[in-house]
Amino acid sequence: MPVEKIIIGADHAGFSLKETIKTFLVNSGREVTDEGTFSLESVDYPDFGITVAKKVSSGEFLRGILICASGVGMTIVANKFPHVRAALCLDEEGARLSRLHNDANILALAGRRTEPETAKAIVDMWLKTAFEGGRHQARLDKIKKLEINLYRASAIK
Repeated sequence: MPVEKIIIGADHAGFSLKETIKTFLVNSGREVTDEGTFSLESVDYPDFGITVAKKVSSGEFLRGILICASGVGMTIVANKFPHVRAALCLDEEGARLSRLHNDANILALAGRRTEPETAKAIVDMWLKTAFEGGRHQARLDKIKKLEINLYRASAIK
């Protein structure tokens, strides 16, 4: 079985948790591409959210993880990209449902609100939960149709 590849990014508020999650992922046999940031020096979260979301949107990576102070900013940025379904998860149940029902392909975490052990449990749940499909696929198809229509409308202007 091929090694699962995950892309990860964070701002300064998510840096410490990113480092913890990166080690957790590598220790669980996954390959991690770290898009930064690489210190606690203040940076702008959109820069890292854009980089990760672009690579998930294009299909270069199937899944990504983004971390900022609250997780909200990264979620907003990531969801601007086609084919991205980013979910902010603060607990394991949210992570499970984001995969089971929404086929979330980017997990956003709150660096200042999530303890490292909790974050590892959230990531583990998110990675091991498969998309259920069925009635949920029909809902995702509606979102995909919306993305297409919005793209067409913006291209016309």
